[in-house]
Amino acid sequence: MSGAGSGTVARPIAHADLRAVLEQTRDLWEQARGERILITGGTGFLGSWLLESFVWVRRELELDTRVTALSRRPDAFRAKMPHLFSGDCGIDLVAGDVRDFAFPEGEHKYLIAAATEASAKQLAEEPQEMWSTILAGMQRTVEFARTHGTKRMLQTSSGAVYGRQPSDVVNLPEEYAGAPDSMTVKSVYGEGKRVSELLGALAEREYGVEHVSARIFALGGPHLPLDSHFALGNFIRDAMRGGPIILEGDGTPTRSYLYAGDAVAWMWRMLFQAPSGRAYNLGSPESLNLRQVAEAVRDVLAPGAAVEVRQQAAAGAPVSRYVPSVERAERELGLRVTVDLRETIQRTAGWYGWKRA
Repeated sequence: MSGAGSGTVARPIAHADLRAVLEQTRDLWEQARGERILITGGTGFLGSWLLESFVWVRRELELDTRVTALSRRPDAFRAKMPHLFSGDCGIDLVAGDVRDFAFPEGEHKYLIAAATEASAKQLAEEPQEMWSTILAGMQRTVEFARTHGTKRMLQTSSGAVYGRQPSDVVNLPEEYAGAPDSMTVKSVYGEGKRVSELLGALAEREYGVEHVSARIFALGGPHLPLDSHFALGNFIRDAMRGGPIILEGDGTPTRSYLYAGDAVAWMWRMLFQAPSGRAYNLGSPESLNLRQVAEAVRDVLAPGAAVEVRQQAAAGAPVSRYVPSVERAERELGLRVTVDLRETIQRTAGWYGWKRA
């Protein structure tokens, strides 16, 4: 299994996926000609997609736009993604921690604030570090925007800002006024994202930096880790090994999965076109429980493999949901889901080397 593991060389994203991103965003890019874009967190899961799609668009449209991408380990990223850095790719990697990075020179009209460590392991072991990265990182990013001519900023937020989704609400809208429980450390990530959205709103009011928030839900696709806290990635790993596909819980929580190609196309549109001062859910509205997701993975990748559910569902327990409404994104920005779950599973596994028998 290869693709995105530590110390490995990642495969390029399929040309068909990159062409699809271009076709969904072609009308946006003229305004970016000759400009610079700063991306913090530019080398993670979504960051890799943003950079690879940018290089493709830049070449196809013959843009002179450049991206400055902040990374804690730029040399490791170059080694992982050598295909990005052949010729004039338009990417300038800079080393630094988002909390105190040295500001690159020059005006950067556009900014994507995407630097957040979102791992369950860090939340459990280093919640203060996670809180610092989110909040001090956003403060530093806003200071850069204030001093470097930034006109528009897209912040990658999270569906975690809403707190626990009510079990009777199948698709959670942006208007929902819930919040994380401030008396539990488990809320560090969601509460941090809430406060960082407020910092973005303050930047718009005080410095004139147009601010848009993308509240990201669960995703799938190339670069999705197969050995982390992402259920879909773990199911795909199990299926690629021939099964069994393991659910550590009872299989009843409901989730949805947006393909990363759709996600980055939505992000580019939000950056360039969304009304300022607006938040948008970014995810798929298709609600499935985790047992159904595991069974879909089995059906696509390993027909006949066992699905093992390790815990018994409690009778009468409320359903745990994490599924967005995307009606606002559809209505205001014309955004659509173009890749369904089965195709997401197949493309993710294919990027990691799986081949249909």
